[in-house]
Amino acid sequence: MFEPLDGNLGATSRRPWFKPPEGYEARRFDVDNGDTALFCWNDDGAYWLGNTETPSSLWRTEKYGFTEVPSGVADWAERELRAELHEQSPWLEPYPHLSWFFLPVFLSKDGRWTTREFFDEHAAGFPDADRDDALGFYERFLSTGVLDEDRETMAGKLGTSEHLDLTRMAATMGEFHAAKLLVDAGYEPRPEIEVTTGHSIDFQARTDEGEQPLVEVTRPLPPNQRSAGTPAAAVRDTAKTKTNGQLSAHAGGVVLFVDCSSFPDDDWLAVSQARPDVGHRPAVVYRTRPDGRTTGYTKGSVPLELESVFD
Repeated sequence: MFEPLDGNLGATSRRPWFKPPEGYEARRFDVDNGDTALFCWNDDGAYWLGNTETPSSLWRTEKYGFTEVPSGVADWAERELRAELHEQSPWLEPYPHLSWFFLPVFLSKDGRWTTREFFDEHAAGFPDADRDDALGFYERFLSTGVLDEDRETMAGKLGTSEHLDLTRMAATMGEFHAAKLLVDAGYEPRPEIEVTTGHSIDFQARTDEGEQPLVEVTRPLPPNQRSAGTPAAAVRDTAKTKTNGQLSAHAGGVVLFVDCSSFPDDDWLAVSQARPDVGHRPAVVYRTRPDGRTTGYTKGSVPLELESVFD
Protein backbone atom coordinates (compact mmCIF):
# COMPACT_ATOMS: atom_id res chain seq x y z
CA MET A 1 0.00 0.00 0.00
CA PHE A 2 2.76 2.44 0.88
CA GLU A 3 4.79 2.04 -2.31
CA PRO A 4 2.06 3.12 -4.77
CA LEU A 5 1.00 5.93 -2.44
CA ASP A 6 4.56 7.17 -2.15
CA GLY A 7 5.18 6.70 -5.87
CA ASN A 8 2.14 8.73 -6.94
CA LEU A 9 2.00 11.49 -4.32
CA GLY A 10 4.99 11.14 -2.04
CA ALA A 11 4.38 9.84 1.47
CA THR A 12 6.07 8.98 4.76
CA SER A 13 5.26 5.85 6.77
CA ARG A 14 5.32 6.44 10.54
CA ARG A 15 4.15 4.97 13.80
CA PRO A 16 0.71 6.33 14.73
CA TRP A 17 0.46 9.24 17.14
CA PHE A 18 -1.56 7.18 19.63
CA LYS A 19 -1.47 3.60 20.83
CA PRO A 20 -3.07 1.27 18.25
CA PRO A 21 -6.29 -0.59 19.03
CA GLU A 22 -5.87 -3.54 21.37
CA GLY A 23 -4.65 -6.54 19.38
CA TYR A 24 -3.74 -4.54 16.26
CA GLU A 25 -0.57 -3.21 14.68
CA ALA A 26 -0.85 0.17 12.97
CA ARG A 27 0.87 2.65 10.69
CA ARG A 28 0.24 6.25 9.79
CA PHE A 29 0.93 7.54 6.26
CA ASP A 30 1.54 11.29 5.94
CA VAL A 31 1.19 12.29 2.31
CA ASP A 32 3.22 15.16 0.87
CA ASN A 33 0.09 17.05 -0.25
CA GLY A 34 -1.29 17.14 3.31
CA ASP A 35 -3.48 14.05 3.07
CA THR A 36 -3.45 11.39 5.78
CA ALA A 37 -4.06 7.65 5.84
CA LEU A 38 -4.33 5.25 8.77
CA PHE A 39 -3.90 1.48 8.60
CA CYS A 40 -4.29 -1.16 11.31
CA TRP A 41 -4.27 -4.94 11.04
CA ASN A 42 -4.13 -8.27 12.87
CA ASP A 43 -4.42 -11.91 11.82
CA ASP A 44 -8.18 -11.61 11.35
CA GLY A 45 -8.42 -8.50 9.20
CA ALA A 46 -7.29 -4.98 8.45
CA TYR A 47 -8.78 -1.48 8.20
CA TRP A 48 -7.71 1.47 6.07
CA LEU A 49 -8.95 5.03 6.52
CA GLY A 50 -7.73 7.95 4.48
CA ASN A 51 -8.63 11.28 2.89
CA THR A 52 -6.21 10.53 0.07
CA GLU A 53 -6.20 8.27 -2.97
CA THR A 54 -6.83 4.61 -2.19
CA PRO A 55 -4.02 2.27 -3.29
CA SER A 56 -5.03 -0.09 -6.07
CA SER A 57 -4.50 -3.07 -3.75
CA LEU A 58 -7.57 -1.89 -1.77
CA TRP A 59 -9.93 -1.08 -4.64
CA ARG A 60 -12.05 -4.21 -4.22
CA THR A 61 -12.30 -4.23 -0.43
CA GLU A 62 -15.47 -3.71 1.60
CA LYS A 63 -16.35 -0.24 2.89
CA TYR A 64 -17.61 0.41 6.44
CA GLY A 65 -18.72 3.37 8.51
CA PHE A 66 -17.33 4.28 11.93
CA THR A 67 -20.24 2.59 13.67
CA GLU A 68 -19.76 -0.67 11.74
CA VAL A 69 -16.17 -1.46 12.77
CA PRO A 70 -14.85 -2.60 16.19
CA SER A 71 -15.19 0.24 18.67
CA GLY A 72 -11.46 0.16 19.45
CA VAL A 73 -10.61 0.72 15.80
CA ALA A 74 -13.07 3.59 15.45
CA ASP A 75 -11.94 5.25 18.69
CA TRP A 76 -8.28 5.03 17.71
CA ALA A 77 -8.86 6.40 14.20
CA GLU A 78 -11.00 9.29 15.43
CA ARG A 79 -8.45 10.13 18.14
CA GLU A 80 -5.71 10.32 15.50
CA LEU A 81 -7.85 12.49 13.25
CA ARG A 82 -9.06 14.85 15.99
CA ALA A 83 -5.47 15.42 17.10
CA GLU A 84 -4.52 16.29 13.54
CA LEU A 85 -7.51 18.60 13.19
CA HIS A 86 -6.66 20.47 16.38
CA GLU A 87 -3.01 20.73 15.43
CA GLN A 88 -3.96 22.31 12.10
CA SER A 89 -6.89 24.39 13.43
CA PRO A 90 -6.32 24.96 17.16
CA TRP A 91 -9.34 27.28 17.38
CA LEU A 92 -11.53 24.15 17.17
CA GLU A 93 -9.97 22.45 20.20
CA PRO A 94 -12.26 24.15 22.78
CA TYR A 95 -15.22 22.57 20.96
CA PRO A 96 -14.65 18.81 21.21
CA HIS A 97 -18.13 17.59 20.29
CA LEU A 98 -18.43 19.90 17.31
CA SER A 99 -14.94 18.74 16.21
CA TRP A 100 -16.03 15.12 16.45
CA PHE A 101 -19.42 15.63 14.85
CA PHE A 102 -18.08 17.37 11.74
CA LEU A 103 -14.86 15.34 11.59
CA PRO A 104 -15.95 13.59 8.34
CA VAL A 105 -15.99 16.98 6.55
CA PHE A 106 -13.34 18.83 8.59
CA LEU A 107 -10.84 16.21 7.36
CA SER A 108 -12.45 15.26 4.05
CA LYS A 109 -10.41 14.97 0.88
CA ASP A 110 -11.91 17.96 -0.95
CA GLY A 111 -13.75 20.05 1.64
CA ARG A 112 -11.56 20.18 4.71
CA TRP A 113 -10.44 23.77 4.21
CA THR A 114 -13.74 25.25 2.99
CA THR A 115 -15.76 23.77 5.86
CA ARG A 116 -13.29 25.08 8.40
CA GLU A 117 -13.30 28.49 6.69
CA PHE A 118 -17.09 28.54 6.95
CA PHE A 119 -16.98 28.11 10.72
CA ASP A 120 -13.86 30.22 11.27
CA GLU A 121 -14.33 33.27 9.06
CA HIS A 122 -18.11 33.28 8.55
CA ALA A 123 -19.38 32.24 12.03
CA ALA A 124 -21.22 29.29 10.43
CA GLY A 125 -23.59 31.68 8.64
CA PHE A 126 -24.64 33.86 11.58
CA PRO A 127 -24.61 37.57 10.57
CA ASP A 128 -22.84 40.04 12.84
CA ALA A 129 -21.63 37.24 15.11
CA ASP A 130 -18.35 36.31 16.74
CA ARG A 131 -16.83 33.00 15.65
CA ASP A 132 -16.53 31.64 19.17
CA ASP A 133 -20.10 32.62 20.02
CA ALA A 134 -21.30 30.64 17.00
CA LEU A 135 -19.07 27.65 17.77
CA GLY A 136 -20.20 27.69 21.39
CA PHE A 137 -23.83 27.64 20.27
CA TYR A 138 -23.34 24.52 18.15
CA GLU A 139 -21.13 22.86 20.75
CA ARG A 140 -23.81 23.23 23.43
CA PHE A 141 -26.47 21.78 21.18
CA LEU A 142 -24.48 18.95 19.63
CA SER A 143 -23.01 17.87 22.98
CA THR A 144 -26.51 16.85 24.07
CA GLY A 145 -25.96 13.88 21.74
CA VAL A 146 -29.41 14.14 20.20
CA LEU A 147 -28.01 13.91 16.64
CA ASP A 148 -25.09 11.58 17.33
CA GLU A 149 -26.75 8.60 15.66
CA ASP A 150 -27.31 10.71 12.55
CA ARG A 151 -23.83 12.25 12.42
CA GLU A 152 -22.94 10.83 9.00
CA THR A 153 -26.17 12.15 7.46
CA MET A 154 -26.19 15.56 9.11
CA ALA A 155 -22.47 16.35 8.87
CA GLY A 156 -22.41 15.22 5.26
CA LYS A 157 -24.97 17.89 4.35
CA LEU A 158 -22.21 20.51 4.56
CA GLY A 159 -20.63 18.87 1.52
CA THR A 160 -17.00 18.45 0.58
CA SER A 161 -16.46 21.03 -2.14
CA GLU A 162 -13.11 22.73 -2.71
CA HIS A 163 -15.05 25.96 -3.34
CA LEU A 164 -16.76 27.77 -0.48
CA ASP A 165 -20.53 27.91 -1.00
CA LEU A 166 -21.83 30.15 1.77
CA THR A 167 -25.45 29.93 0.65
CA ARG A 168 -25.59 26.15 0.66
CA MET A 169 -23.63 25.77 3.89
CA ALA A 170 -25.75 28.34 5.73
CA ALA A 171 -28.87 26.55 4.49
CA THR A 172 -27.49 23.33 5.96
CA MET A 173 -27.04 24.96 9.36
CA GLY A 174 -30.69 25.96 9.18
CA GLU A 175 -31.51 22.27 9.62
CA PHE A 176 -29.49 22.23 12.85
CA HIS A 177 -31.44 25.28 14.05
CA ALA A 178 -34.70 23.48 13.30
CA ALA A 179 -33.50 20.40 15.17
CA LYS A 180 -32.56 22.53 18.17
CA LEU A 181 -35.94 24.27 18.13
CA LEU A 182 -37.66 20.88 18.20
CA VAL A 183 -35.42 19.61 21.00
CA ASP A 184 -36.00 22.74 23.07
CA ALA A 185 -39.73 22.22 22.63
CA GLY A 186 -39.48 18.66 23.93
CA TYR A 187 -39.42 16.69 20.67
CA GLU A 188 -36.90 14.22 19.26
CA PRO A 189 -35.98 15.17 15.67
CA ARG A 190 -35.38 12.25 13.30
CA PRO A 191 -33.86 13.42 10.01
CA GLU A 192 -34.45 12.45 6.39
CA ILE A 193 -37.88 10.84 6.49
CA GLU A 194 -38.85 9.18 3.20
CA VAL A 195 -42.44 9.76 2.12
CA THR A 196 -44.62 8.13 -0.52
CA THR A 197 -44.03 10.93 -3.05
CA GLY A 198 -40.41 9.82 -3.37
CA HIS A 199 -39.11 12.85 -1.49
CA SER A 200 -37.34 12.97 1.86
CA ILE A 201 -38.67 15.41 4.44
CA ASP A 202 -36.05 17.02 6.66
CA PHE A 203 -37.38 15.88 10.05
CA GLN A 204 -40.07 14.07 11.92
CA ALA A 205 -40.77 15.37 15.40
CA ARG A 206 -41.25 12.48 17.83
CA THR A 207 -42.27 12.14 21.46
CA ASP A 208 -42.64 9.26 23.90
CA GLU A 209 -46.25 9.02 22.75
CA GLY A 210 -45.17 8.26 19.18
CA GLU A 211 -44.51 9.94 15.87
CA GLN A 212 -45.49 13.55 15.40
CA PRO A 213 -45.66 15.91 12.39
CA LEU A 214 -43.15 16.11 9.57
CA VAL A 215 -41.04 19.27 9.31
CA GLU A 216 -39.45 20.73 6.17
CA VAL A 217 -36.88 23.53 6.55
CA THR A 218 -36.00 26.42 4.26
CA ARG A 219 -33.62 29.30 4.91
CA PRO A 220 -34.10 32.59 3.03
CA LEU A 221 -31.17 34.76 2.06
CA PRO A 222 -31.32 38.31 3.44
CA PRO A 223 -32.39 40.98 0.90
CA ASN A 224 -28.83 42.26 0.41
CA GLN A 225 -27.89 38.86 -1.05
CA ARG A 226 -30.84 38.37 -3.42
CA SER A 227 -33.05 40.20 -5.88
CA ALA A 228 -36.00 40.47 -3.48
CA GLY A 229 -36.34 44.09 -2.45
CA THR A 230 -37.62 43.70 1.11
CA PRO A 231 -37.09 41.24 3.96
CA ALA A 232 -40.74 40.15 3.76
CA ALA A 233 -40.39 39.50 0.02
CA ALA A 234 -37.25 37.44 0.66
CA VAL A 235 -39.18 35.25 3.10
CA ARG A 236 -42.17 34.87 0.76
CA ASP A 237 -40.08 34.12 -2.34
CA THR A 238 -37.93 31.46 -0.66
CA ALA A 239 -40.91 29.75 0.92
CA LYS A 240 -42.75 29.85 -2.43
CA THR A 241 -39.93 27.88 -4.07
CA LYS A 242 -40.29 25.19 -1.43
CA THR A 243 -44.10 25.08 -1.46
CA ASN A 244 -44.37 25.03 -5.26
CA GLY A 245 -41.87 22.20 -5.45
CA GLN A 246 -41.32 19.60 -2.78
CA LEU A 247 -44.32 20.39 -0.58
CA SER A 248 -46.80 20.65 -3.45
CA ALA A 249 -46.26 16.95 -4.14
CA HIS A 250 -47.05 16.00 -0.57
CA ALA A 251 -50.68 15.78 0.45
CA GLY A 252 -50.46 17.94 3.57
CA GLY A 253 -49.18 16.98 6.98
CA VAL A 254 -45.90 18.91 6.75
CA VAL A 255 -45.00 21.92 8.87
CA LEU A 256 -42.79 24.42 7.02
CA PHE A 257 -39.99 25.90 9.13
CA VAL A 258 -38.62 29.15 7.68
CA ASP A 259 -35.26 29.84 9.34
CA CYS A 260 -34.35 33.52 9.08
CA SER A 261 -31.12 33.24 11.06
CA SER A 262 -29.18 34.75 8.13
CA PHE A 263 -31.08 38.03 8.57
CA PRO A 264 -29.38 40.96 10.36
CA ASP A 265 -31.29 42.66 13.15
CA ASP A 266 -33.04 45.31 11.02
CA ASP A 267 -34.20 42.82 8.39
CA TRP A 268 -35.57 40.44 10.99
CA LEU A 269 -37.35 43.31 12.78
CA ALA A 270 -39.13 44.14 9.52
CA VAL A 271 -40.19 40.50 9.06
CA SER A 272 -41.35 40.03 12.65
CA GLN A 273 -43.46 43.20 12.44
CA ALA A 274 -44.99 42.43 9.03
CA ARG A 275 -45.43 38.69 9.72
CA PRO A 276 -45.82 37.86 6.03
CA ASP A 277 -47.60 34.74 4.84
CA VAL A 278 -45.32 32.16 3.26
CA GLY A 279 -47.73 30.37 0.93
CA HIS A 280 -48.02 27.30 3.13
CA ARG A 281 -49.81 26.50 6.34
CA PRO A 282 -48.94 25.44 8.94
CA ALA A 283 -45.66 27.33 9.03
CA VAL A 284 -43.18 28.60 11.61
CA VAL A 285 -41.03 31.65 10.80
CA TYR A 286 -38.21 32.27 13.23
CA ARG A 287 -34.68 33.55 13.82
CA THR A 288 -32.05 31.98 16.09
CA ARG A 289 -29.05 33.81 17.51
CA PRO A 290 -25.79 32.34 18.89
CA ASP A 291 -26.79 33.18 22.46
CA GLY A 292 -29.65 30.68 22.08
CA ARG A 293 -32.51 33.17 21.81
CA THR A 294 -35.17 32.33 19.22
CA THR A 295 -37.92 34.72 18.15
CA GLY A 296 -40.64 33.97 15.66
CA TYR A 297 -44.27 33.60 14.73
CA THR A 298 -46.58 30.93 13.31
CA LYS A 299 -49.09 30.80 10.47
CA GLY A 300 -52.01 28.40 10.52
CA SER A 301 -52.66 25.69 13.07
CA VAL A 302 -49.20 24.37 13.90
CA PRO A 303 -49.47 20.89 15.48
CA LEU A 304 -46.41 21.49 17.65
CA GLU A 305 -46.13 23.12 21.07
CA LEU A 306 -43.53 25.85 20.43
CA GLU A 307 -44.64 28.69 22.68
CA SER A 308 -42.02 27.91 25.29
CA VAL A 309 -39.23 28.15 22.71
CA PHE A 310 -39.83 31.67 21.42
CA ASP A 311 -38.26 34.50 23.38
